[in-house]
Amino acid sequence: MPVINRIGEYHEDMKAWRQHLHAHPELQYECHETAAFVAARLREFGVDEIHEGIAKTGIVAIINGQGDGPTIGLRADMDALPILEAGTAPYKSKTDGKMHACGHDGHTTMLLGAARYLAETRNFTGRVALIFQPAEEGGRGALAMVEAGIMDNFDINQVYAIHNGPNFDEGKFLMRPGPMLAAPGQFDIKISGRGGHAALPHETIDPLPAAVNIYQAIQTISSRNIDALESIVISVTMFQAGTAFNIVPETVTLGGTVRTMKSEHQDIVRDRMAEICTHTAAAFGASATLDYQSGFPATVNDGDKTAFAAEVARQVAGDSGVDDDAPPLMGSEDFSYMLEHRPGAYVFLGAGPGATLHHPEYDFNDEISPVGASYFVKLVETAQPLNR
Repeated sequence: MPVINRIGEYHEDMKAWRQHLHAHPELQYECHETAAFVAARLREFGVDEIHEGIAKTGIVAIINGQGDGPTIGLRADMDALPILEAGTAPYKSKTDGKMHACGHDGHTTMLLGAARYLAETRNFTGRVALIFQPAEEGGRGALAMVEAGIMDNFDINQVYAIHNGPNFDEGKFLMRPGPMLAAPGQFDIKISGRGGHAALPHETIDPLPAAVNIYQAIQTISSRNIDALESIVISVTMFQAGTAFNIVPETVTLGGTVRTMKSEHQDIVRDRMAEICTHTAAAFGASATLDYQSGFPATVNDGDKTAFAAEVARQVAGDSGVDDDAPPLMGSEDFSYMLEHRPGAYVFLGAGPGATLHHPEYDFNDEISPVGASYFVKLVETAQPLNR
């Protein structure tokens, strides 16, 4: 697999960094040890500036090239997930209930590898802004860093990120212009009736029939309120009711997630879901309340920057190692906030077969770290070349 030779020489170091981070997972904005580890490596590499404590534990590091020019941003996420690790690797999580189940330890390692090479060679003009972000997993850390002013303060004019992709071909890059990942939403529905003895249902207002009908009716939103050519998923993942076999419960709760490729479709789903809940519950003599929370915007790649990213990826993986028209995925990613403020591209890097993301047996494939680091480097050197 073609990688930059010098970065290939870092492979064992990168593996050690990644496995250290894997053993010491931290959640959301509490990435204190992770950020300290990252900052220590960056100081060893001799980067020019290290700005810590952005959005609590985020870091932006600057490497100056040779001569004036723009600033390109490269981003890696650092946080882990609240999952009990089931793996048996010697570097498995040392903190019960927390693990790197999404590969952010690997993303951080790839960017550290790129940082080491770029600080050594400086074979580019302008500057590189290395963005190490906390709280991607539900905390909107990317938004917090944008709101802290990183795009303007560091004069970033384009921005890129990588995510590993289990069960995609190892070392293959996948991307597409336009929507790459969905906008997420989540909902909680509470249906209230009047409980009582199950032998005397006529004396109750049973919330269960209302809940069942609401469950079925909200599935029609995607087929009857959104164009059939658009991508939308509505999944009820929680249905909670009852405490005993002979009691009609007082309440039922439903919860789940909504994924849409267009952020504006979240509003349509929310409004229709509210109408369905109110009127369906009323038809059974019950009442219903909806708590709907929209999440990140859809992750939308800039067309020109995606074409550029594909060109760069081919330098690393060859023509057969790049799919620049990959199908969009219904997962979500808060890098969308950075792409709302600067043009760029979000790409997947195949990790080969293995447990999927957010699974307790997941582990990042260390073999792809030099590939991702080489891609990051080539982005910089191709976007901001030296005039020789």
